[in-house]
Amino acid sequence: MNYQKLKEAEAGFLQRYPDGFSDPEMEKIKKKHNIDKLSAFAQENLGRSKFNRPEHIAETLVKIVSRSSMVSMFEKPKFRDFVKSLNSHEKQALADAFEKRLYGRQKQRGFEEILGMLSHHKIARWSVISVVPFYFAPTKEAFVKPTTAKGILAHLEIEDPIYKPTPSWAFYKGYLKLLGEIKKEVSPSLSPNYAALTGFMMVSI
Repeated sequence: MNYQKLKEAEAGFLQRYPDGFSDPEMEKIKKKHNIDKLSAFAQENLGRSKFNRPEHIAETLVKIVSRSSMVSMFEKPKFRDFVKSLNSHEKQALADAFEKRLYGRQKQRGFEEILGMLSHHKIARWSVISVVPFYFAPTKEAFVKPTTAKGILAHLEIEDPIYKPTPSWAFYKGYLKLLGEIKKEVSPSLSPNYAALTGFMMVSI
């Protein structure tokens, strides 16, 4: 990692916004993305006790993706139509995959099962596969936006992980590890959550 470039990015951002994401100038951006409200919704409706109701889980996933400002308008209806097309057994499989992804020791298996279902319907996009886990645990999970991820990797001269358009658990884990390292190096005011941290990097570069 090019730490000098990271420190220059931090200094430039804090010069514009001295209090980081608590700065009054950032309020309009925070309201637009409304991460706290969607995070609370995800945590309430994706609680572990809810996973015995696959129809509820399916509806919740559609609402989260539809309400997210970080998912493109092109991808939202495709995801909604994908969920609508599922029969009861497939909705159960989707719920089971998300339960594995969000809880316990089967996160990778859940990721790969979700990826398989999305790939089958040709909607396996980084934003779609990463957005729900991010809202569920915004300080532990990353939202992967391709242009942002590629920009950060290039600017900080990161050779590993290597970004690829097709989602993979290997890249996700490597990217999350990188963001964890960036978080340790910069002011806490720049990382109230991982989307804010990547947002700071994109604004700065």
